[in-house]
Amino acid sequence: MSGSVRLAVCAALATATAACALLPLVNPAGWLLQAVLLLAVQSTAGVAARRVPLARPLTVAVQGVVMTLLLTVVFTSGQAFAGVLPSPQALHEFGLLLREGTSDVGQYATPAPVTDGIRLLLVGGVLLIGLAVDALAVTYRSAAPAGLPLLALYSVAAGLSDDGSDWLWFLVAAAGYLLLLLAEGRDRLSQWGRVFSGGAPRAPGMPPSGLAGTGGGPASAPVRAAGHRIGVLALGIAVAVPAVLPSLNGGLLDRQGSGGGPGGGGGTISAVNPLVSLQDSLNQPENREVLRYRTSSQTTQDMYLRIVALDKFDGAAWKSSERHVTDVPSRLPSPTGLGPAVRTTSVDTSISAAEWYAQNWLPLPYPADKVQIDGRWRYEPEGRTLVGDRGQTTRGARYRVTSLLVEPTADQLAGAPPPPPRLQREYTEVPDSLPPVVARTAREVTAGASNAYQKAVKLQDWFAVNGGFRYDTQVQSGSGSTAIAKFLKQKAGFCVHFSFSMAAMARTLGIPARVAVGFTPGTSQADGSVSVGLKDAHAWPELYFEGVGWTRFEPTPSRGTQPDYTMEQTPSGEVPDEPTADPSTSSEPTAAPSASDSCAPELRKQGACEAAAAQQPGDGASGGGLSVITVTSWTSLAVLLLGVPLLPMLWRRRVRARRLDGSGGRTEQDATDRILAAWHELVDSAWDFGVMPDDSQTSRKAVARIARLTELDDEASQAAHRVAAAVEQMLYAPRPRPVPGVADDVRRVLAGLRAGAGRRERLRALLAPRSAVQLVWAASRRWSTLTERWGAPRWARWAAQLRGPRGERG
Repeated sequence: MSGSVRLAVCAALATATAACALLPLVNPAGWLLQAVLLLAVQSTAGVAARRVPLARPLTVAVQGVVMTLLLTVVFTSGQAFAGVLPSPQALHEFGLLLREGTSDVGQYATPAPVTDGIRLLLVGGVLLIGLAVDALAVTYRSAAPAGLPLLALYSVAAGLSDDGSDWLWFLVAAAGYLLLLLAEGRDRLSQWGRVFSGGAPRAPGMPPSGLAGTGGGPASAPVRAAGHRIGVLALGIAVAVPAVLPSLNGGLLDRQGSGGGPGGGGGTISAVNPLVSLQDSLNQPENREVLRYRTSSQTTQDMYLRIVALDKFDGAAWKSSERHVTDVPSRLPSPTGLGPAVRTTSVDTSISAAEWYAQNWLPLPYPADKVQIDGRWRYEPEGRTLVGDRGQTTRGARYRVTSLLVEPTADQLAGAPPPPPRLQREYTEVPDSLPPVVARTAREVTAGASNAYQKAVKLQDWFAVNGGFRYDTQVQSGSGSTAIAKFLKQKAGFCVHFSFSMAAMARTLGIPARVAVGFTPGTSQADGSVSVGLKDAHAWPELYFEGVGWTRFEPTPSRGTQPDYTMEQTPSGEVPDEPTADPSTSSEPTAAPSASDSCAPELRKQGACEAAAAQQPGDGASGGGLSVITVTSWTSLAVLLLGVPLLPMLWRRRVRARRLDGSGGRTEQDATDRILAAWHELVDSAWDFGVMPDDSQTSRKAVARIARLTELDDEASQAAHRVAAAVEQMLYAPRPRPVPGVADDVRRVLAGLRAGAGRRERLRALLAPRSAVQLVWAASRRWSTLTERWGAPRWARWAAQLRGPRGERG
């Protein structure tokens, strides 16, 4: 074997041994064999090019072309010309695979599955490093600098791996590099020929030429010493660099461990770390929209959009276990543990993702029953989640979901039988590193509880209400055992701390628990849709109850909503039998037109003022004055310019007067209508002052929200609650009783809204009330009805009738 061939073989071996350091990052390891085979072909092409011989740059170019063809055959043969030559479609596929690989690197924790994108990054990276090593060590005869790309390959792998075998891969990579240095030194010495031996004695039979054998004289010692120094220096750098590399966070770059055991690349998903950017999302200055949806549900308070469930706690972090994935079925299997006795309601939801939002996991309401979406998506049955395949993300996705609104009762949860042994064993496992204070605190908090449901509610209330905890997104995010103990002591954190801690404490009590990551329901919009932003990112615990399944709890204060089945089902107050306040003369301006007005607002709105003015005799009716038409035109224009901007204000005054001052009849239905009208006026008045209505809330929750957001004083707040109580009594009481004074209470609320608002906000509420948008909605509905009734087909028929039959002459 010639020196050049031997050096090329050693260069390929050095690259392959350095690539072994990447093995702990992915699973399985079959990609390495593929990379080695392709590397051998690439090195052979270099040997052939040097045999020709070609110029050094051309040799490197030939190897680059061979590398491109090899990658084309392996990864994009279906889009290539004759399956070998790159085409525009093949280059596009390369781009997709590279984006997929980059996305997967940020998504998966080590060891990651070898997706097509990650395989391209690995194999292509090894070939690229191999090309650089071959060019430096063989083509340009400089093996020492060839250690730099090898060092980069090993350092990246060592800096990201956390399996404790860094030293082993270091020895393997170092051996490959030393082998390359040795081969390069021998090849260089062989090219020098025999070395002058100076005064050394000649061997017997040697001619008196003063020449000695190769490599045996003292001249070879400096060469060997130089090679040794280079080798020691390179190995020292390789040892030092990984030690000082800054830690990298996020997905595959996260040092927080891995999930699961071995599994196939295409049929499994490995542990993900979706919490990497959760805290950053909550701390963003702008609540950038992520999703927008429309739903058939009457309430959105339970429309949590779930991305993934974290079911494994190893003491360092909560993660999702490695699970097998399947094709998405037309209808998803029944939720685990959900029995027929529990009330469920089918909900249809249409969701659209923002163009900038690229997430491999599809946000879904839980539990989803049917998902209609285009693209490469896979179904993970244990967590009932959909994960993108081959770089598929949520970017710009439009999809429909049919889900179940599960509504268990407190009795059903309290009477739940024990869970199956396998589920109990898997989801109550806690690491030995969990401090004893966690279990001890869990027992203290749930003392007196007689079943798992009561314990879960006590834990939730302790975190969210009476435990003295504070919501703070600036607290350092941690999910390990030590972080949980620290959180229980400091009592400050955000949703990650609350959900992780409650799930861990529930497990110590024998309650199966996991953590879900996703988004809270979002904010209702004026067009009926719901907007979900970055600041709606959230994590919450799910606890398992046999007969109900995985059940959401909300321990984080001021975030999301606590489920109805975790709250006491008792009335919050009594409806007063007598009026709570004597009617008093309101200081509110009346909506009736004043006698001093030259033209009533109603007449101005109807355009009757000009008609009245036209009927009056004018001084300029004759002679050289302005004509009646001119005066009328200018007057109409002035009325339009002045009156149209005032229409929202005039409309609100008229509606308020009709709702609060209308007399009506004395029947029970009339009393019901008056209460509902007063309620609508309260909601619209709050809307005018910036509080958007939320139809998903009960009347009590709605007024509590209005009072909190507008900072109503005590009198106005009490009046608002009296109106809410009247609405509840009217809607739900077996025999509703008339409740006098509701209109006056609404006026007190309106006065409180005005008193608590600034001057600018008061003017906005008066001149441009937000609730006046209902006029636009009503006009839109009427226009839609009109176009449906008098659509294009009818106009086409009429036009045809008017034209008459073709060929008919008139």
